[in-house]
Amino acid sequence: MSDAVAPDVELDATGLNCPLPLLKAKMALNKMASGEVLKVIATDAGSQRDFRTFAKLAGHALLREEDEAGVFRYWLKKA
Repeated sequence: MSDAVAPDVELDATGLNCPLPLLKAKMALNKMASGEVLKVIATDAGSQRDFRTFAKLAGHALLREEDEAGVFRYWLKKA
């Protein structure tokens, strides 16, 4: 499947449990420039709620999310 949004940075958080995928994403976003896109791959089901809430609270845009056989992918655009 081709990415609709080409990420500037990709973070593999598979196998990590909450809150690690989100913490790693926050750390990656801190190093990125405004407008850049971070793609996160996670396997923790709780990450869906976490990333939606985080995007709202932090002002980042959750451009897209996918759930494919227990693998979650998120595209976050840095505010």
